[in-house]
Amino acid sequence: MVRVVFASEEDNGLESKISYHFGRCPYYIFVDVRGEVVESVKVEANPFFNAHQPGMVPKFLAEKRADVVISGGMGPRALQFFREMGIKPITGVSGKVGDILKKYLKGELEEEAEPCR
Repeated sequence: MVRVVFASEEDNGLESKISYHFGRCPYYIFVDVRGEVVESVKVEANPFFNAHQPGMVPKFLAEKRADVVISGGMGPRALQFFREMGIKPITGVSGKVGDILKKYLKGELEEEAEPCR
């Protein structure tokens, strides 16, 4: 099983809009997948939405057993934290979580994350 976490602007599960920045998003959508089968979808509010220090959100998501984090963008330090924790960051996406998940499961997303400018 793989746990994919999406930075989201909304609390609408797979219908939620992806957030441009993972640390400042109001919600995280946790999706557990086995192969191409979605086993569960859970939404959690970002406990650091209003304020966070570098490394707090990556640590939070690591504690939630994230394997992959997908967002529109993230800064270079966040990318470094995730990589050091063994969590794969994917950036540069937009749209609905469910649509992005389908692309991820088909291997259609760019696997190399770039920091936002």
